[in-house]
Amino acid sequence: MKIFALSEGSYSVDASKKFIPFDPQKHNYRDRPGSLFIHVNPFLVQTATDLIVMDAGLGYKDEDGELILHKNIRKAGFDPEDVTLVLMSHLHYDHSGGLVVERDGKLEPSFPGAEHVINRMEWETAYTKVSDSYHTEIFDVLQRSANITFIEDDGEFKAGIKYEHSGGHSPYHQVFWLTDGEDKCFFGGDELPEPEQLIRKFIAKYDYDGRKAMELREIYGTKAAQEGWTCLFYHAKSKPVGKVGLNENGFVI
Repeated sequence: MKIFALSEGSYSVDASKKFIPFDPQKHNYRDRPGSLFIHVNPFLVQTATDLIVMDAGLGYKDEDGELILHKNIRKAGFDPEDVTLVLMSHLHYDHSGGLVVERDGKLEPSFPGAEHVINRMEWETAYTKVSDSYHTEIFDVLQRSANITFIEDDGEFKAGIKYEHSGGHSPYHQVFWLTDGEDKCFFGGDELPEPEQLIRKFIAKYDYDGRKAMELREIYGTKAAQEGWTCLFYHAKSKPVGKVGLNENGFVI
């Protein structure tokens, strides 16, 4: 198994749910009061049978007009057309924006040859809940032009890929475990978005069920440490891929 973090950079998010690029070398956080500062790291995972994108980022383009996600996939030595699976933890915009790309004024799937694996009820929620977190024009494109497989509850999607309905960050959020020979990785999406959250216990206002999300971080972190899973931290600032340890003082990153 080979894992690549496809960093889209850092952003500030205010009450309007707009993601504004933030470069600490150029910008001052004091100029953006009331904003949450996040880092966005979709992942590319190569196994013996698949090339997998795990959550798709914001879908922003670089100065040359190329999708940052596509550019990073090429840097990793692959073509976006090589992607066979797209596994989605949930459909908030900072995780789903890169599912589509604008070309000649039209949106089209970013990974036309891939099977998109999405929780059925998360999809329904995206269409029925009035929220700036969901951009339904993305899902309209997928519905027309992409290969979508809907899953529910907990299960095994295929050999080496298991999923679980977690429901902490959003009501139908899901997490994934990937196994490829001796290699094992865990993708917790926004249930375990950054390693520091294992060290600090807190209830976050941005989670659908903050207490449950806090408890899930403890559960998933403990399992990862005890069973030797590599963790993929979607919103990590500096270490998006890493192992978790446990000692008498708690988690060690």
